[in-house]
Amino acid sequence: MTDASSRREPSEQELADRAAADAVYTELLARLGEGSPQPRLEPTRRAVELLGDPQRSYGVIHLTGTNGKTSTSRMIESILRAYGLRAGLMTSPHLVRVNERIVIDGEPIADRALADNWADIQPYLLMVDAELTANGDEPLTYFEALTVLAFACFADAPVDVVVLEVGMGGEWDSTNVADGDVAVFTPIALDHENRLGRTVSEIARTKAGIIKPAAQVVSALQSIEAMDEIHRAAELDEASVAIEGVDFAVLDARLAVGGQLIDVRGRAGEYRDLFLPLYGEHQAHNAALAIAAVESFLGGGSQALSMEVLHEAFATVTSPGRLQLVATEPSVLVDAAHNPHGAQALANALLGSFAFEGITAIVGILADKDARGIIEALDPVVSRFIVTQSESERALDADELAELVTHIAGPERVRIEPELSVALEEARDEAGPNDAVLVTGSITLVGQAIRLAAEEGWGR
Repeated sequence: MTDASSRREPSEQELADRAAADAVYTELLARLGEGSPQPRLEPTRRAVELLGDPQRSYGVIHLTGTNGKTSTSRMIESILRAYGLRAGLMTSPHLVRVNERIVIDGEPIADRALADNWADIQPYLLMVDAELTANGDEPLTYFEALTVLAFACFADAPVDVVVLEVGMGGEWDSTNVADGDVAVFTPIALDHENRLGRTVSEIARTKAGIIKPAAQVVSALQSIEAMDEIHRAAELDEASVAIEGVDFAVLDARLAVGGQLIDVRGRAGEYRDLFLPLYGEHQAHNAALAIAAVESFLGGGSQALSMEVLHEAFATVTSPGRLQLVATEPSVLVDAAHNPHGAQALANALLGSFAFEGITAIVGILADKDARGIIEALDPVVSRFIVTQSESERALDADELAELVTHIAGPERVRIEPELSVALEEARDEAGPNDAVLVTGSITLVGQAIRLAAEEGWGR
């Protein structure tokens, strides 16, 4: 990491642009938050219609699922760029700044571009707000407004193709006003049950709503219940379906310095000895899904991709907040696992990819998440827990979470430190040379940890 004294000071213009972008974020935050999404599409559709339907000016690869969406999206985007396409990428949520959610040509959108596009669309957003309020409905939400902003930014850039990650669910998610040429499904499990349904079938049914007529569907290996819903929706829309394990697969994944080497059978070709600088078996499966998605988009699943392009694309791919190393001596890892399925993938990756003698997990979980399931997945691989809470207003109180963790892990392995900065300082001071510190349980908490690592200048 660069020494703080050697960093270039931002210019007055850069500071002004940053302030303008931060003002956009403040205005977004004034709207109904992401924790309360509205199950509706018409307001977003009305807003983009007023803007001339910018989401129709580029190809779209649309992703949904419970875990792995952002990592898979970033891999797809990297492959498309390696092919020479100008790609846009929308992911959520962000870890540090909202610019991260709107990526153009591999870089988070510039502050000035974000602010200028917001100024362009704001009159139309206010028009839709007025119409909604007059009818007794909620104005456009944070995510609805952000989605409209992203579509406008991509059209303004302009881009050739957008890799579009849903915010929640699929059928009524704001991103679904776009028509995906390819619909991609990462593994579907229980999460957001109060919004999406209490069973995997109900959740899959909502997510399958992103399938559009004659689109191509590419899916990770799913439970029978989830796969039935995807097939049912695809048949109704006369969409073709490619499934992991049948139409494409991970042939092999083996540890390598800085990541893993993978062999993948795609829809149209075999790709061997691809270096993926990410850890965990789940990332190998995400990579196979990404390859199949791009094969589907570029050649209808009938043309093999270039090995040279794939090597270039995967060599530089990153997945911030997903088993990300933010410090060494001792190793500090952050992972945004926030449901049991994600926590299990994290636990498997820690066992399979690392050889730490001890792991101290600093955990903070949101109140609407399955905290018990997350802790039970982590318990076998963690030496001790430090229970904290994030800045989110939805964060589970540290004392309440500690009671649950103590019941699972035992009192001798648990302590409470509500301040993340203090928890990190203590964990790093107490770690041995072959130990690791892990921050997990909440995307908000992981974002805070990444900011702290940058501010403190922890070495890599």
